[in-house]
Amino acid sequence: MKAPASSSGNALTVDVEDYFHASAFRKIAPPESWNQYLSRVELSTRRVLELLAELGLRGTFFVLGWVAERFPSLVREIRAAGHDFGCHSYAHRLIYEFAPAQFREDTRRARAAIEDAAGVPVNAYRAPTFSITHRSLWALEILLELGFTADSSIFPTKNHLYGIPDAPRRPFRIRIQGADLLEFPLPVLDIGGFGVPFTGGAYLRFVPCRIQVAALNKVMARSQPVVMYFHPWELDPAQPGLASAFGPKFYHYAGLRRTEPRLRRLLNTFSFGTLRELAAATAPVYTVRVSGSKKVVFTQS
Repeated sequence: MKAPASSSGNALTVDVEDYFHASAFRKIAPPESWNQYLSRVELSTRRVLELLAELGLRGTFFVLGWVAERFPSLVREIRAAGHDFGCHSYAHRLIYEFAPAQFREDTRRARAAIEDAAGVPVNAYRAPTFSITHRSLWALEILLELGFTADSSIFPTKNHLYGIPDAPRRPFRIRIQGADLLEFPLPVLDIGGFGVPFTGGAYLRFVPCRIQVAALNKVMARSQPVVMYFHPWELDPAQPGLASAFGPKFYHYAGLRRTEPRLRRLLNTFSFGTLRELAAATAPVYTVRVSGSKKVVFTQS
């Protein structure tokens, strides 16, 4: 049974990319090689659409610009199903590997491709692999410059690829030169002062479901919304296997058969909607300013 509509409210997000776009394969499958791979993004994304239609749910789909350019009809199917859109970059490159001008161009190209296919404005952004970190906070200013109003790229944890451990756990406003960007951080459970991820993406596959349910209940009891995320390829255990080092290969392929049943259980247990709906129902607890030059820090106003 779903949680009542009066619960804290959560957002369901889908990062629409193909299996060979994953950061685990960024060294063996760079963008210039993508056309050589068998694409399964249409098949896997339609499986997501079928599941959400069955459960009567709508979410926010962060679409890769590369996908939107090549499969505009898939983008139109997502819109026809009533879902919202966000931008997931064009080339799925880690943000801190860009120069600012490169990031600006990648983002412009991606949003244009998504908007051309969907026929609606796109004002939300999610960085590949949550790669807005302390060393790439400059990207937030560019998002504001380009007219984005919402972001969901900050993970309040520490990982070798992503994370800002000192970021707020609840939705918050980022203020840069008088302009505001509404930030939706990814979910963590505070244990000993450290933010521990417990659901979504690989955590959805690796963490036992009973622990995820318990953690979701604990976080939501504090009126802290949860932004759930996953990728269509995680519902596609029959996807081709790419040759890779053991670590990245294990991280990508392990637990794929568990994704759908676990996701179905969580979506049947808790209430989820779009980021836009969450924004309308949530009063941000913090407004933070990005300040500093060499080492950028958050300061609460």
